Amino acid sequence: MSAWVFIDLDGTLTDSAPGITAAIRHALRGVGAPEPGEAALRACIGPSLQESFPRLGVPEAEAARALVLYREHYNDGGIFDARVYDGAHDMLAAFRAMGFRLALATAKPIAYAPKVTRHFGLADLLDAEFGSELDGRRTDKRDLLAHCLAETGADPARSFMLGDRLHDARGARHNGVAAIGALWGFGGREELEAAGVAALAHAPAEVPAIVERLR
Repeated sequence: MSAWVFIDLDGTLTDSAPGITAAIRHALRGVGAPEPGEAALRACIGPSLQESFPRLGVPEAEAARALVLYREHYNDGGIFDARVYDGAHDMLAAFRAMGFRLALATAKPIAYAPKVTRHFGLADLLDAEFGSELDGRRTDKRDLLAHCLAETGADPARSFMLGDRLHDARGARHNGVAAIGALWGFGGREELEAAGVAALAHAPAEVPAIVERLR
């Protein structure tokens, strides 16, 4: 069984806040829900929208329409309203030089995620890409990581999950994978420590050395 590093997308490889928060605002306006502050919007980056919309005041009867409105806006350019974090490309290259295989593991639908990785020059550094389905399957990182492990044949004891939210850490721990918290993303130290990460990194450049120490 091989060693893999599974890597979140939003808040870990890319700062996708502008595109995602604009699409959420569009969806909330479309269903008549109140517009929250910036902090509440940024807290939605990482978890699935099926989880986030109820917290933002979207009535259950309007949740499906809100999701359609979000996806329309996001696909109409918002998907690329993002930037790659400094050092992310070099981090991926370092993992490969260390002998790891690399896979994207994102709650973003797999119908969208590869468009992002190709656009930002990340796809060529990845061996596989995994995400949720448009019908909501595998939005939970516990289910997603289980799927990743089954598809790749990765050895959980020799593999890592890098992400910025508690969902990444929870999914990793559930599947016996060590979680590393990305402090440059949207979750923050308190959230990640409470979720039980094995280590924290302040920048992508720090992560390969942390992984080398923990492997």
